[in-house]
Amino acid sequence: MQLNENARIDTSQIDDQRGSSGGGGGLGGIPIPIGRGKGGLILTLVVVVASMLLGGGFGLNALNDGGSAGDNTALREKCAAETALDQLDCRNTLFVNSIQDFWQAALPERFGKPYQQAQTTFFSQAVTTGCGSADSGVGPFYCPADRKIYIDLTFYRVLADQLGANGEFAQPYVLAHEYGHHVQTLLGTEAQMRRAQQRDPDAANALSVKLELQADCYAGAWAKNATGTDDATGVKIFVQITEQDIKEGLDTAAAIGDDTIQKRSGGSVDKDAFTHGSAAQRQQWFNQGFSAGDPTTCDTFGNAR
Repeated sequence: MQLNENARIDTSQIDDQRGSSGGGGGLGGIPIPIGRGKGGLILTLVVVVASMLLGGGFGLNALNDGGSAGDNTALREKCAAETALDQLDCRNTLFVNSIQDFWQAALPERFGKPYQQAQTTFFSQAVTTGCGSADSGVGPFYCPADRKIYIDLTFYRVLADQLGANGEFAQPYVLAHEYGHHVQTLLGTEAQMRRAQQRDPDAANALSVKLELQADCYAGAWAKNATGTDDATGVKIFVQITEQDIKEGLDTAAAIGDDTIQKRSGGSVDKDAFTHGSAAQRQQWFNQGFSAGDPTTCDTFGNAR
């Protein structure tokens, strides 16, 4: 994976709540891949999605709005410097720029709906959102209530140290999955799924799996089209995404399927407890999106038009 050094980084798509220093969220000494590396996976922790979708602590009615906006001054200055692409937060900002540029065109072209941008919030340790308060332990998540993505960038240490996800492509993959949830909100898919869960609580987990697999598929569709995304001036954001990036993404996605996670925790595989899908399902649907490059093929709910 290689980013274009001439691409402009648009920090207005970020809400930086890490403090005035914008100091990377306490990343000192963390072995986070930065540079022209490769690899990948996608992960949204089960506890977050289960709570948000099933009415837990991150339920839509937890709060009326999120916390106060952060100060992007430090991030803006850092990402305007010549060394911007050496900085984890600036690279992640550029990933967000690419993902939103893809959906800016794809949503009206493929679904006939206008795309509305969503900010990604960088935070350290804890954050207040429209879905409730959260700390870093919950991992990255999307809040439908305020339509924002939240991530403590130290999460990438969890990927590297605990899950063995050392490839940098893990980072845009995670973000693309979360923006897939934003697209589901814009299309009404998330609200429809919640109503279906309320009508049939016994099917709640199965419906959650369908939602998550669709977000995996949407991430794959972005990955296929990422090298065609532009910054605000029309400059390409990516120079290349390699076959090895995608292969490592698929391999690592298998390592975080519900069945793999259950086995890792020492338990037996319980399909009824799945909320994100098995390793094979997650690979299948990311690959579906990547192979087709068309998000309309991501019909995990079986309602093809």
